[in-house]
Amino acid sequence: MANDKNDHQKKYNTPKKTGSKNKKLTGGNEKFWNFWSNGGKTTIIWLIIVLAAISIMQFYGGESKTKVVSFTEFIRYVEDDKVQSAEIVGNKFVGTLKQPEEQRFRSVKQVYEKFSTTLPYVDSELINKWNEKEFPYQFKESSPGMIDYLINFSPWILIIFLWIFFMKRMQGSSGQSGIFGFIKSRAKLIPPDQPKTTFKDVAGCDEAKVELEEIVQFLKNPKKYSKLGAKIPKGALLLGPPGTGKTLLAKAVSGEAGVPFFSISGAEFVEMFVGVGASRVRDLFDQAKKSSPSIIFIDEIDAVGRHRGAGLGGGHDEREQTLNQILVEMDGFDTDINVILLAATNRPDVLDKALLRPGRFDRQIVVDVPGIDGREAILKIHSKNVPLGPDVVLKTVAKGTPGLVGADLENLVNEAALLAARKNRKFVTMMDFEEAKDKVMMGVERKSMILTPEEKNTTAIHEAGHALVAFHTEGSDPVHKITIIPRGRALGLTAQLPDHEKHNYNKNFLNGQLYILMGGRMAEKLIFNDYSTGAANDIEVATNITRKMVCEWGMSDKIGPLTFGKKSEEVFLGREISHSRDYSDDMSKTIDSEITLIVRNAEKQAGAILEENRDQLVSLAEALLEYETISGTEMELLLSGGDISTLRNQPVKKRRRRSNRRKSSNAAPQNTEDIKEPANEGSTP
Repeated sequence: MANDKNDHQKKYNTPKKTGSKNKKLTGGNEKFWNFWSNGGKTTIIWLIIVLAAISIMQFYGGESKTKVVSFTEFIRYVEDDKVQSAEIVGNKFVGTLKQPEEQRFRSVKQVYEKFSTTLPYVDSELINKWNEKEFPYQFKESSPGMIDYLINFSPWILIIFLWIFFMKRMQGSSGQSGIFGFIKSRAKLIPPDQPKTTFKDVAGCDEAKVELEEIVQFLKNPKKYSKLGAKIPKGALLLGPPGTGKTLLAKAVSGEAGVPFFSISGAEFVEMFVGVGASRVRDLFDQAKKSSPSIIFIDEIDAVGRHRGAGLGGGHDEREQTLNQILVEMDGFDTDINVILLAATNRPDVLDKALLRPGRFDRQIVVDVPGIDGREAILKIHSKNVPLGPDVVLKTVAKGTPGLVGADLENLVNEAALLAARKNRKFVTMMDFEEAKDKVMMGVERKSMILTPEEKNTTAIHEAGHALVAFHTEGSDPVHKITIIPRGRALGLTAQLPDHEKHNYNKNFLNGQLYILMGGRMAEKLIFNDYSTGAANDIEVATNITRKMVCEWGMSDKIGPLTFGKKSEEVFLGREISHSRDYSDDMSKTIDSEITLIVRNAEKQAGAILEENRDQLVSLAEALLEYETISGTEMELLLSGGDISTLRNQPVKKRRRRSNRRKSSNAAPQNTEDIKEPANEGSTP
């Protein structure tokens, strides 16, 4: 194994030496050598050959010993009887002298045997004079010279030159040789001697790292496992939501194993030519086998790995041909060839079953949304090069960012650094992180949107209704922040953050969410005896949650544990294109009545809470009109009879939030993939 590793280092270190040599070239020299190495050498040689040939033909085929004279001198030559013979080609007279003439020019002696002139006319008088001198002459038709030929054939020469040029470009495209270079793999090769990404650069997915570390050990020491009869895994499929770090994990495997890494996107296999995808798959796997041990990484494999027979092309679909070739290549691996295929996707539900069976993708590794500890570790990695202030506690930032993945947290750290730079600070403070968190999670403040006093008053009552119902609802998440500053598409916003991670939701919690969603609408009804369009988004979210409670989660006492609305899977029209109605008209009426009943009950409960605490609703709305943004701690102080201004004048401390809520204990496992912890927002009219 050590010898194989040395061979790989020698193989991939060679280009590095060449690159260091080229670094000495600067400016025009570098451009010239790039042109020379990219085919300019051949072009220059052919250009020199053509120019030399033209010069030689002009020298030997031209009139090197012919003296050009004026028409007056020509008459004198004829009258002095110096002409021995002559040829008239067109309007050009070329005569041979009886005695050669000598002429010196700057000590250079030149002997002329012929002379030539251009005849303005040829008449009988001139011909009679030639006859009197009795020298032979003859008329000839003019024949084109080499220059004339070049001018006449210049369009064809240009066409041939352009054809050769484009053929060369086609041959050299994408670094592949041959006119059909487009059938070669477009995979990017990352040699093992390049800067490495290791598992130290990845956080928030410890279980996935453990699974992949075993693959790294397979690549480093395969004999250790082969002695026990264990076979190297053929492939590992990384599954998870976007931004969780699937591609970064694949790069870390390559960096840890120290083997060649071939990276390609699933969309790069299929182009406009039929059969290109399958050919590129064959070429990719051939390259990987030659560089064994190695890793192939296909990002977004669902582009070519979807269910076969799920498109209008049928069995002759180009994408299906590519998938078939991938299946054959994965199943045809030799046991002695250490090539592992890694793939990533966030749509495992659409992948073909043959691709997921053991023997192809032996392992399916879930890279899920990180928890609190994972988010803290991710923040530490991304803030490694960011100067942090003494008040920054990354654990607190991690607690306040539930549901954010690695890409979101990287963006949050970057936004905090940008805010600090905008304020000319030398380090990033906790206030910068808070502002960045609000910007990432709730949207950008729309300071240019100016609300009228009536709109501000309505928005303040609406958001105070959400917050007050959340405060008095048992088992609900604590209120994090209330604002009437327009953010994103909302005029105001009430944000809740959970005390701990939630992975499923019970019926009491979901009913509480419905109460909170209806709180804004019922507050407007209680204070103004009217409704506004600000509750449009609240009504939509409440209806969706209620429909899932009735039709998917079995939370209706009248209907019971039944599911309705099965997803259709039409093969030739695309999977999951619609929901089939697998229930009767009577059941449809029952479902609609249950949904209406649950939402109406939530509206009634929210109204009762607000009616009982009307004074708190008014004081909270007045505080929002005064301060525009109130934190959850400030809201609790206000509702307990305190003054927010006293809290805002205090130095920044770690404030402990009072909790008067009891936690729901009986939580049944449910499908909660479509439920989010919503920030209750008022939509724009």
